[in-house]
Amino acid sequence: MKSSADRKLLKRFGENLKQLRKNKGLSLREMSHGSGIDNSKIAKIEKGLVNITFTTLLQLAAALETPPAVLLKFEGAI
Repeated sequence: MKSSADRKLLKRFGENLKQLRKNKGLSLREMSHGSGIDNSKIAKIEKGLVNITFTTLLQLAAALETPPAVLLKFEGAI
């Protein structure tokens, strides 16, 4: 079971991902196409419901055409 702190970090990561996606003007479908990740999984990630792998992080960053580190820059991140 995820700790409360883990859940908060996943939620903040998801919020950051969603904001970056919207800033790029991408829909969930476009993000899915660019990353190779199902749009329903991306929606769950954005809601903080999914703990992603490093590979998924790289796929999301590629779809956003941004360095992976940018996805990890949010309040509360280490």
